[in-house]
Amino acid sequence: MEQTLKITNVLSDPTRYYIYQYITKRHQEVTVQEVADNFNIHPNVARLHLSKLEDVNMLASETKKTGKGGRPSRLYRLSDDVIQLHFPFRDYMLLAKVAIQTMITLGEEGKKALYQTGKQFGAEVIEQEVSKKSIQGAELDFEQKLTILKSAATLAGFYPEFETNEDDTKIYFQIFNCPFKEVAFDHSEEVCTMHRQFLKGMFEALFDSVELIEKENMISGCETCSYQAHVTVK
Repeated sequence: MEQTLKITNVLSDPTRYYIYQYITKRHQEVTVQEVADNFNIHPNVARLHLSKLEDVNMLASETKKTGKGGRPSRLYRLSDDVIQLHFPFRDYMLLAKVAIQTMITLGEEGKKALYQTGKQFGAEVIEQEVSKKSIQGAELDFEQKLTILKSAATLAGFYPEFETNEDDTKIYFQIFNCPFKEVAFDHSEEVCTMHRQFLKGMFEALFDSVELIEKENMISGCETCSYQAHVTVK
């Protein structure tokens, strides 16, 4: 509870909140000067906001040489710590670990249920986004489908980036944040497979068919989880 109060107090400042949001979408380290320029504030003010965020473990920093000469710069990035706000405290991480372990102890049938459930939840995330627009999936063109996919992936906490090829048959996307990462370290095969099924459920809710190919995986030491999806538009 004490940590929750500290975080909410830090984020109560609008500028500090938007700075944190800015960094989550950058997917890379930022300098004090970059934040100062982006928010039109003095570097000392930017440094204060960044320090406040680091004090509650929302950011981490280190000093690096930029390769442009001069003194090394302090670079800020998102902390690897999981930031959770609960009133009162609820240990959802423990619940997730218990649920995963339970599915695994049930053998292949348990894993199958885990993957099917992941796929179902992925489809439901898309259906919720479609319902917000008050239109049916069959009426959506490719760009609308891609917009819904981006929005749903962002709401799911993936911090995604998307690209497409010229004929809109391939979608390349990267996930800069895995909501399941902490659990995946202990059960990488099962959790990563469930995550892929979650993503497949998202795609299949919008497209007639999809072939999902994993290119990179955070658990294997990569900076992102990246995928290539071959899709057929309904």
